[in-house]
Amino acid sequence: MKLQPVRGTRDILGDEARLFREIIDQFSNLATTYDFSEIETPIFEPTGTFKRTLGEASDIVNKEMYTFEDRGGDSITLRPEGTAPVARAIISNSLFREAPLKYFYQGPMFRYERPQKGRYRQFFQFGVEMLGVDSPTADIEVLALGQELLTRLGLARDTELEINTIGDDDSRALYRSTLVSYLSQHKDKLSEDSQKRLQTNPLRILDSKDAGDIDIVEGAPPFDEFLNDESKKFFAAVLQGLEKLNIPYKLNPRLVRGLDYYSHTVFEFTTNKLGSQNAVLSGGRYNGLIQSMGGPETPGVGWAAGLDRVALLVGEPKNKKESVGVIAVDAPSQPEALTLLQELRSQNIASQTFYSGNLSKQMKKAHKRGCKSVVLIGEKEINNKTVVIKDLETGEQREVSRSQLIENLKGQ
Repeated sequence: MKLQPVRGTRDILGDEARLFREIIDQFSNLATTYDFSEIETPIFEPTGTFKRTLGEASDIVNKEMYTFEDRGGDSITLRPEGTAPVARAIISNSLFREAPLKYFYQGPMFRYERPQKGRYRQFFQFGVEMLGVDSPTADIEVLALGQELLTRLGLARDTELEINTIGDDDSRALYRSTLVSYLSQHKDKLSEDSQKRLQTNPLRILDSKDAGDIDIVEGAPPFDEFLNDESKKFFAAVLQGLEKLNIPYKLNPRLVRGLDYYSHTVFEFTTNKLGSQNAVLSGGRYNGLIQSMGGPETPGVGWAAGLDRVALLVGEPKNKKESVGVIAVDAPSQPEALTLLQELRSQNIASQTFYSGNLSKQMKKAHKRGCKSVVLIGEKEINNKTVVIKDLETGEQREVSRSQLIENLKGQ
């Protein structure tokens, strides 16, 4: 049987791998500019890291987590998202005195979902978290970072910021009871998933994609009528900040996000270019997360973006480095060709060689692999301390002194 990747996973190769690296480098540089520091957490955590934070009734915990018992009898889960592990790391390392805490991360996540375009069982995310700042300024800053990243990637026109508030604990509790009362009147017409959520996580029904649920939700009481003054004031300040920075947004009163730890601001940068998988960068405020994990009360806000989906939108790597081929025209010249190859690489000139075939076949390989030019060296060139540079696009070739090779290649 031919070995294949596990369903919902794939190998990242060639241009896609280069594109992934470009996006992550762009993100890392920008996050550093915004004074975020990099953090890397393990790809698996104690299962409680996620069950206690994402919510027992969430789809991730109920349907999607890869959970197993290790040889020591401990319940372990491959991380399905990045925020809870960062919070756990802050608690484990007692970092609270260093607030504000600003971190960025990237890496693979794992969820057992039905694979489709832009959605995999092993997928890649990058994100930012800011903890210890109980102010709308933090929300504005992380949103500005997200907007700037999408702009630099050339995706500002293809994405739209949708934003909402789900208020503080008191506002949500008041609205929850009213919403349950309303939805219970239509329980038989709700989808199977929404009927289950009615008692466990009713706010998620507001964001249901089921056509019947959408019709019912249209008649639900508006959330903003149940927001207290503090929640209204907080959200108004966030929106005012976005307007001050000329960041366009669309109010979406049905946006609630799917995890229990969210409060106040929730948002998604969405696109209409990827079909049903329209969320590109999503996040919100989570003031109760650290406390739910056993730490002190610590406000937080952040977002995560799907690298797979961002890459689909970007399309092609923009900075593919041109390579130079190095070819020995005869066997005795091979050692000198290797010396030349090392010299080019030491000057940060991308270069490659070819390990078999005559001169004609090696030239064809160089062209196929995207070399713009090749450097030819043989016994004559070694004796004369020269090399021949051949332009594979025009066919032009010229002989230059060995001492001027680097200058010539960098000036191409």
